Amino acid sequence: MAAARTQAQVRRAPSAKFGSRTDIGCVREHNEDSLIVAPPLYAVADGMGGHAAGEVASEIAVRTLARQAPSEADTEALGNAVITANYAVINAAQEKGRSGMGTTMTAAVLRGERLAIAQVGDSRAYLLHQGQMQQLTRDHSLMADMIEAGEITPEEARVHPKRSIITRALGSDPSMQPDLYELDVCTGDRLLLCSDGLTGMLEDSEIETILMRTRDPQRCASILVNEAIAAGGQDNVTVVVVDVEGNEEQRVKKTRRRGRAWAIVIILAIIATVLGICYGAYHYSQTCAYLASQDGKVAVYQGVPDSVLGVSLSHLDHVTSVEVSDLEPGVANRLSEGVIRVDNLDKANQLVDTYEEYIEESKAASASASTSNESSENAEGSSSESAESNEETEEATNSATSSASSSQEGVA
Repeated sequence: MAAARTQAQVRRAPSAKFGSRTDIGCVREHNEDSLIVAPPLYAVADGMGGHAAGEVASEIAVRTLARQAPSEADTEALGNAVITANYAVINAAQEKGRSGMGTTMTAAVLRGERLAIAQVGDSRAYLLHQGQMQQLTRDHSLMADMIEAGEITPEEARVHPKRSIITRALGSDPSMQPDLYELDVCTGDRLLLCSDGLTGMLEDSEIETILMRTRDPQRCASILVNEAIAAGGQDNVTVVVVDVEGNEEQRVKKTRRRGRAWAIVIILAIIATVLGICYGAYHYSQTCAYLASQDGKVAVYQGVPDSVLGVSLSHLDHVTSVEVSDLEPGVANRLSEGVIRVDNLDKANQLVDTYEEYIEESKAASASASTSNESSENAEGSSSESAESNEETEEATNSATSSASSSQEGVA
């Protein structure tokens, strides 16, 4: 029941996904192995002592460990929890009268990408990193001592008649100290905790292949146990497979937060740029000016004759007294049909002054032309009257001469 409860917890574990399985094997009458999977704590214990004593020892050990283990990857605190479990097994053996009852213990606390291990006996911890498996723990066994001493080879140790003898276990020595390991792991690594029922049946290369090929940790744990049973199942087999996710969730959240922050910054920058452009355009527009026709007169506007989103970019400055009809035809047409743009108000006013001067000159020229026309007409009238007077004088003279001639002819 404990295993079932911890398996339900793994699905919610923030730092790892795991799978686990334990089996009695093909030879033993009792399953003396126990396991605990309560993230961030994982452990395997292989009991010994016969007559169900090993089963009791391993169960006491994992229960004590679960109560005492730290929630962080603290090797010293984890080691102390294993030492406490050792005392609990010794006390239980004395109370139950089961001398020789004991168990191995390999416990791990995985928090983020930090791993702490405390180990006693020959249950092992392996780490699969970048496709290569390495054994993290050292067996406390007679075979391990003999291999290190060069007395036998690892191949010979696998079939040695004393291969089950261990040199350190919980429940045998009150001064027992576990081996402690602390290391950094990476997201994507795979941790394996197992009893010797697995390593005694399968070569490390076979275990490595299964760890690499089977993606789902629960399926991987089941396949490892099945292969050990298929190879003979000479002992109880217990396996815990843990996939390290590290701080992936936190990194994803941080990345999302950073992405949202950058999105906000970009949006604000775009808004600021648009506002800056709009302000610059508006400010520039307000330095400009133009002339237009307003009720037949020239009007001066500040800005440009455009609008943005329905907002006019100009306003009326003043209406002049200059009549559009008084301007030269080209200018009058431009004002009637559109506007005349200038750089600023000063130039607009200067242009109005030019128009006024033009109108005054035009009016003066018109007045001068009118006066000249009247003088010409008067001169022409005087000439006509003089000609008529001359004609009358000439006629009178001719008449007098004719009368004189007639008188002279009568005297004769």
